[in-house]
Amino acid sequence: MKKEFKSGKKTGNRSTGSAGVQYAGWKKINFRKQSPCPFENGVLKIDYKDVRPLQKFISERGKLMPCRVSMVSARKQRAMAVAVKRARFLALLPYIAR
Repeated sequence: MKKEFKSGKKTGNRSTGSAGVQYAGWKKINFRKQSPCPFENGVLKIDYKDVRPLQKFISERGKLMPCRVSMVSARKQRAMAVAVKRARFLALLPYIAR
C-alpha cells in the first residue's frame, strides 16, 4: 500500500532499498585520477630480501596498507603480501611494531 504525501512523492517502494524513503536524485560520485602503480613502471621491485621498498607499504602497527591507500595494483598487492610474509618468517621484518 503506497501513500501519497503533499509533495507528490510516493513512499514504500521496495526498489529504493529502504522502507519509506525515496531519493530524489543520484549521489554525485567523485572520481580521482588513478596514479600508476609504483611496481608497474619498474622503479621498484618486489623482493622479500630487499626490505626497504616493502617497509613503505607497511603501517606503523606492522600491517599491510590496503591497495586503495597505497595505490598498488591488486596483482602486485598479492605479490607484495607474499614477499612481506616471507620477510617476516626470515626475521627481516617484524610481525608487530613496538
